Amino acid sequence: MAKNTSLYFRIVEGRNLPAKDVSGTSDPYCIVKVDNEVVARTATVWKNLNPFWGEEFTLHLPMGFHTLSFYVMDEDTISHDDVIGKISLSKEAIASQSKGLDSWLNLRRVDPDEEVQGEIHLELELQRDPLRTTLRCHVIEARDLAPRDISGTSDPFARVIFNSRSAETSIIKRTRFPHWDELLEMELEQGEVTEDASLTLEVWDWDMVGRNDFLGKVEIPLRRLWKTPVPQGWFRLMPMGTTEEDAGGKLGALRLKVRLVEERILPSACYQPLIDLLAESVISPAEEDDVSPLTLLEDVTTAESRQDVAMTLVKIYLGQGLVVPFLDYLNTREVNRTSDPNTLFRSNSLASKAMEQFMKAVGMLYLHEVLKPIVNRIFEEKKYIELDPSKIELNRTRRISFKGVASESEVRDTSVELLQEYLTCIVDSIVGSLARCPPVMRVAFKHLHRRVEEQFPEPENEDVKYLAISGFFFLRFFAPAVLTPKLFHLRDQHADTQTGRTLLLLAKAVQSVGNLGLQLGHGKEQWMAPLHPLILRSVTAVKDFLDKLIDIDQDNAGITARAVFLPSVTLKEGFLHKRKADSPQLLTRFAFKKRYFWLSSESLSYAKSPDWQVRCSIPVQRVCAVERVDETAFQLQHVMQVVTQEGDGQTHIMYLQCKNVNELNQWLSAIRKASIDNAAMLSSFHPGAHRSGRWTCCQQTDRTAQGCSRTHSAVTLGDWSDPLDPDAEAQTIYKQLLHGRDELSVPMFTVPCAPTPTPNPPNPRLCGNRSQNQDSLEAEAAVAGKRSSSALSSEGAESSQHLRAERRWEVVSRLLAVVQDLEQTHLAFQRRETEDAANHILPP
Repeated sequence: MAKNTSLYFRIVEGRNLPAKDVSGTSDPYCIVKVDNEVVARTATVWKNLNPFWGEEFTLHLPMGFHTLSFYVMDEDTISHDDVIGKISLSKEAIASQSKGLDSWLNLRRVDPDEEVQGEIHLELELQRDPLRTTLRCHVIEARDLAPRDISGTSDPFARVIFNSRSAETSIIKRTRFPHWDELLEMELEQGEVTEDASLTLEVWDWDMVGRNDFLGKVEIPLRRLWKTPVPQGWFRLMPMGTTEEDAGGKLGALRLKVRLVEERILPSACYQPLIDLLAESVISPAEEDDVSPLTLLEDVTTAESRQDVAMTLVKIYLGQGLVVPFLDYLNTREVNRTSDPNTLFRSNSLASKAMEQFMKAVGMLYLHEVLKPIVNRIFEEKKYIELDPSKIELNRTRRISFKGVASESEVRDTSVELLQEYLTCIVDSIVGSLARCPPVMRVAFKHLHRRVEEQFPEPENEDVKYLAISGFFFLRFFAPAVLTPKLFHLRDQHADTQTGRTLLLLAKAVQSVGNLGLQLGHGKEQWMAPLHPLILRSVTAVKDFLDKLIDIDQDNAGITARAVFLPSVTLKEGFLHKRKADSPQLLTRFAFKKRYFWLSSESLSYAKSPDWQVRCSIPVQRVCAVERVDETAFQLQHVMQVVTQEGDGQTHIMYLQCKNVNELNQWLSAIRKASIDNAAMLSSFHPGAHRSGRWTCCQQTDRTAQGCSRTHSAVTLGDWSDPLDPDAEAQTIYKQLLHGRDELSVPMFTVPCAPTPTPNPPNPRLCGNRSQNQDSLEAEAAVAGKRSSSALSSEGAESSQHLRAERRWEVVSRLLAVVQDLEQTHLAFQRRETEDAANHILPP
């Protein structure tokens, strides 16, 4: 059984930050660390003590974590960036908030003694005989220690302390991955060995001048050494333990949203009954008024969780090859329940959310192809554009006119001209993208078009079938991407205030195009009127595009059952600087060459430029590690390594430098996702480089020596390119049903002789043979239904209302049986984990 840990965090804004610059302001940005590894960086908000970021991230951490830290920094162009303050949240503190954390938190001062990281490998033993007691501590090695020296390394040594006595290892120079392999012994007196006694091991950075720097410590109760087997393994280094103060809010505060989701993932066979029930809902759909497991799930889904549930269901049905029937099922129910066409899909129903998440899952690459060129152009040109007379700032118009400050009418005329040009490019790119639109999206829209046309066949409702599609296509897909390109991975950074205003005006115009111009002139923003003629002229082209969009043969659409992306589709691309591990010992700036990279599910390829005909390619199946590289290896930041293994077993390393930490994390995540199913993934690696006859990280001379640090191959950023994981997705749906079980258990009407099923607890080792339990439950539910039916018939009071109640109860009984079955399996695994944990003396 696996464990999945997902961490969602949003850095909303800051307030009352201290001024760090001589101008009386600061240029703040945030760095996010998980266990001292940088996982994200926000954009810099220039000259602002109350910055707004609004950046959110999702991180998948299969191995879990201990601490999430947010550092607020002040960016300096010339000198090193200043640290304003930090906020640290333990995993336990985040997990204690069942609905997540959403609050203002005061920044605290950064204490060097608390900034520790890494692990140490120890073997501990307490030898006792009638004459004496000897404490033996075998200090083997340490990894990922904090850099304390200006060179980016440390000179570590370990010290074992018991009562007033101590023993030390030798000093290993210039490394964060020291290898000691030294045995430290202490003879203990009889009175010293007590229940409350403890052993402390500290790691320090030796300094020739000044005091030594603290690197971390491990405290071990002596009573644990009396047990067998001998405690040994990797131990996490802990901080000194001094109390942090938040300076009374003098350093300002951050508003954060953080949520932790931890799941135990059962074997696949355990979830199969739930998957079967969900598939049954769309393979053999019930009548409109009847219930199904899918409609019951919608009933217990809250507004807060609806988007997550929708995304999870989309992935489940994509994996089953049933995403089109699934969307058609939800859309049919939504359309048939709508009497006023003006309210169609206007609510945040499960159908609306599912269509929205479906477009992101299968259409993100398509969206990038359509919008990225024009979005990049807008960001690069940085034109001042404004139509609202109350917001025009004439002092910013020198970029428009070099003959002095332009008048308000000149600003409006120039803004209208630029917006028309941008909008024309966007509309032309969309209506000309028919061949690039994913076939599965076109088929889904074809079904939607037919359902709406059947429900509203009147001539006066001719535009409704177009509005239903354009409402999703333009209003919920393209317009939000134009408004916030970073959230759709079109840009690495949020737009500045001026560019953001241009994007907002364009997004409004795209929404009007999606509404087919029907609401023009009815709103409060009459200053948008100069764009109305262009919007109205675009309606004919949009309708023609939508007609062609749904003109597709579903049988020949090429929709695969279990794949979202074709192997040839590019998952990520862009310029990187490349260096081979076995290149000559050149100066760093000559060893790294700029190359353009493409990543697909089959290969990682590169060439001198995007248009270069000759490409070098590395099969993704040969990738066995994708990791960060220490800055000390090449005296460069944001470097990663791709380790590959050839058929003869030889490993090769390719070093790649990214332009910033966010691009680094995105490439790490993308390549890890593409290679996640590779069988020969490494468990350790060298975070340095082999230069001048030794590894820069651990100082070992053997090029083939085993890695000195753990790999992080399963740590990825969550986004639209997440691979399908049917077990994790089924677990999410199970948790939703479990939370809504009480609501499901209350029948709509009283139905006699329909007891709640009580299945036997399953054996977790026999998850694959639980069909007998399921059959008996279904049989019991069927018997209950027959009894109810007979009772109603005998009384002559059978009604459609009671029949619906009977059918609902049968579906509820089956669904509750599956939920209870999974709950019992989880409890059985949990008991086993508790028993196993009791046999471990120390955590690794």
